[in-house]
Amino acid sequence: MMDHDAEPSSGSTHGTLLGSGRRIIVVGSSTGGTEALKVFLTGMPAHAPAILIAQHMPESFTHSFAARLDGLCRMRVKEAEHHEVIQPGHIYLAPGHSHLLLERCGAGYCTALSKDPPVNRHRPSVEVLFHSAAKLLGSNAVGVMLTGMGKDGAAAMLEMRRAGAYNFAQDEASCVVFGMPREAIALGAVDEVVPLEKMMERVLAHLKIG
Repeated sequence: MMDHDAEPSSGSTHGTLLGSGRRIIVVGSSTGGTEALKVFLTGMPAHAPAILIAQHMPESFTHSFAARLDGLCRMRVKEAEHHEVIQPGHIYLAPGHSHLLLERCGAGYCTALSKDPPVNRHRPSVEVLFHSAAKLLGSNAVGVMLTGMGKDGAAAMLEMRRAGAYNFAQDEASCVVFGMPREAIALGAVDEVVPLEKMMERVLAHLKIG
């Protein structure tokens, strides 16, 4: 397992750039997403902003997938639980049985899980996560749409952009299925279209994190 503390973080950075109410990255993915997430996440520095992920995946696989990512990443990776404080340096994967949302929690944000019906035929749904980010985070959100079939998340990604978020989509050449990124791009929801191997670099550059 990766030593999550191998890369020291600066306490002052956590207090100013990455603390409660600051930037949060939200990610949507489906077909081909498990491999794409590994590429995107494994190089993320330990002090990166919190990342919330909605990956279309059966509930029997999400816990083990989170554990596998945790062994590969500098950030801590876990299957999201209900009402836990969202912290920098942590990655929260939606469990396969529930939608993942954000909610206000004191001066910061907490996770929230919902058993509401599927949206766009999916639970967890990218649409639900991104809508929540648009509503609560506004310009403090960064959206990332990775490979996937269908259109889940595209409309809510446009909501995010209109609320001030900065959004990325994976390019067609590096996608297993270009459906979800293509739909988001077509709606005008995306600021940058990026090859998968450059996605982490571009997101970190936007956040001004070295």
